[in-house]
Amino acid sequence: MRVLFWGTPEFAAPPLRALLGEGHEVVGVVTQPDRPHGRHRSTVVPSPIKVIAVDEGLLVLQPERPRGDAFLDRIRELQPDVSVVVAYGHMLPRAAIDLPASGTLNIHASLLPRWRGAAPIQAAIRAGDSETGVTVMRMVDRMDAGPILLQAPTPIEADETFGELQLRLSELGALAIMGALTLRSLGAATEVEQDESLATYAPKIDRSQLFVDWSRSGDEVSRTIRAFDPRPGAVTVLRDIDVKLFGARSVTDVDGDCGTVVRIDEAGMLVACGRGGVRCTLVHPSGGRRLAALDWAQGRGVRVGDVFDWPR
Repeated sequence: MRVLFWGTPEFAAPPLRALLGEGHEVVGVVTQPDRPHGRHRSTVVPSPIKVIAVDEGLLVLQPERPRGDAFLDRIRELQPDVSVVVAYGHMLPRAAIDLPASGTLNIHASLLPRWRGAAPIQAAIRAGDSETGVTVMRMVDRMDAGPILLQAPTPIEADETFGELQLRLSELGALAIMGALTLRSLGAATEVEQDESLATYAPKIDRSQLFVDWSRSGDEVSRTIRAFDPRPGAVTVLRDIDVKLFGARSVTDVDGDCGTVVRIDEAGMLVACGRGGVRCTLVHPSGGRRLAALDWAQGRGVRVGDVFDWPR
């Protein structure tokens, strides 16, 4: 099958490798343009998908936006049977979606219609969902609203971070897209329309979502921190300095006012919440580096009795 692949981050890498490994003809890869990285934005870095594509000798297309007659003519020349989209980073126009003979399939990191949108993994962790998964759907010109071809559920493990869950879902997505393409080739694929009444949304992460609200329960605070671990990092404030928190675990029996540092030892930094508390093993103060909470305390960055602040 002639496949046009659309993807940008590392999450899209296992599905691309699976397509290549199973002998599908990847006629081209569409990914985001190389972007500047680093403190001074002086180093231009290709996307993880471009790195794989170049290594495999694949054609790479990097439009700023996947639109315009010239771009559409270029992908039309490739004569794809199907497009596969995985975290590409832009909405595709209807003309691009409908161009392949067998349409365009998308791997989405949730069990649709729950958590449509840009940040489904973070949303599932923050909400305390016990289960998530991946969905392979046929794309339409509405966000994550197309009919479902295949879903693969998986439990969210206790204390699992965004980074850990994302890695598992990317591998699950690779298996799912191969299953969906096999069903299509056998003529056994069926499409199930999504129930719009069950749709929930996970918008793109903005800074306001990153701040820890210590008046919440320890379990809620732990989920917030884990949803942004390892990046971009949940944020709290100490003496007007932003501090990112990592390695969170909720603790039930904790005495202290909300946001108060109760204990610091080899196990981490224990902070009281509205009910219970949270222990964090790693911190990243603004302007510094990521380090163990105990090292931060020994460097006099924090001490027992300090109170973290947060937007109210």
